[in-house]
Amino acid sequence: MTQSSHSCCPAYDPCPHHLCAQDAAANTDRARAADGVDREAVDLALDQRGISRRGILAAGAGAAMFVRGGAAPALARSAGSTLAPMPAGRVHELPSTPQTVKVGAMDPATPVVLEIESGDIVHYPNTWVNWANEAKLGMAFAERESIRKRYPAGPYSLIGPVAVKGAEPGDVIECRMVRLKPIDWGWNSTPKGMGALPDAFDQPYLRYVKMDAQRRFANFAEGVRIPLAPIQAVMAVQPAGDKPVSGILSGRYGGNISLRDLTEGTSLFLGVEVAGGRLWTGDSHAAQGDGVVDQTAIETAMEDLRIQYILHKQVPVATPVAETHDAWIVLAYGDTVDQALAASIRQMITWLSGATGLSGQDIYALASIAGSFRITQYANQTGSVYTSSPRKAVHGVLPKAIFDAAKLAQISRSLRPGA
Repeated sequence: MTQSSHSCCPAYDPCPHHLCAQDAAANTDRARAADGVDREAVDLALDQRGISRRGILAAGAGAAMFVRGGAAPALARSAGSTLAPMPAGRVHELPSTPQTVKVGAMDPATPVVLEIESGDIVHYPNTWVNWANEAKLGMAFAERESIRKRYPAGPYSLIGPVAVKGAEPGDVIECRMVRLKPIDWGWNSTPKGMGALPDAFDQPYLRYVKMDAQRRFANFAEGVRIPLAPIQAVMAVQPAGDKPVSGILSGRYGGNISLRDLTEGTSLFLGVEVAGGRLWTGDSHAAQGDGVVDQTAIETAMEDLRIQYILHKQVPVATPVAETHDAWIVLAYGDTVDQALAASIRQMITWLSGATGLSGQDIYALASIAGSFRITQYANQTGSVYTSSPRKAVHGVLPKAIFDAAKLAQISRSLRPGA
């Protein structure tokens, strides 16, 4: 039999494998349409990452099912996942109000605004832009400066804290990014003396951008549009201690991580430092590059943000870890890029050698052969109005494709031992 252009197997035309993949893609498209998710927007976001949605489906992956309220079904398996998904619990709505938002710092004295069970989804229907939602579209830079100076602890409108029942120090909370839909505008700005080139320009910079109705891209300038890949730049559990911690800072507890890969369908693992975990989130980005070199991304807010929080008991992690459809990511911090790079490598060695049984030198070699180490953000706030200055951040990326199914399962179980 002649092999067709759509067949990968000479014995079958068309190939059953591809027929199944096509059916899966069609079913997923129908599910997304029913939920109001724009399929073209999904495709565009995946294209930006060099990912084929249908290729993901052919690999046996499903799309996350987004829920609107009440009890939620189990989330479908993300591509590259080595274990069955954790079942979702209830959906809780947590709107942004003066009672649920704190600007600048995560204060351990703030009462819990919501307590949930492991596996529940928190729906944040209206997160705020920076400075308690005082920034407005079209506002001049000078007008914004007076607002900025009122918040010396930091600009971010942080919503929380959310407590997870049973969470204790030594546990890990997995934060699954279920839905991220930004509002229809945002901005990029650089005050004088900030960013990776603090002395390069004589004037501060501010540009507003508008997003299309489907939130596929932002119109930056004539002939320039930017595909959107929304994230929550601040994801944190409450750091240990009795004093407020600025949302500008980051560490083992998360914080201002600004990881551009933390888009829909990914997970972030944070080590619990206080009872209940006390989760905070804020600083929404519609799009961001590695490094965030001018100090800001497309700063925005979310009109629909949903995060599932899953508790994993007694999982020792020394730094935030993320899982995407095709990679494991280790974040680390330092006063210099060199220090952050070394810390990221060391954390990857410690975690993955324990998880896989490979030697530390083997993991070091794999990091060099197959890994990528990227500047997460190059923070420089010399002369800033804020009282805290963030450290440099580097994240190490190791592709899942280098591991077989058994090794992938070992890695997943190191973070999800009860799954």
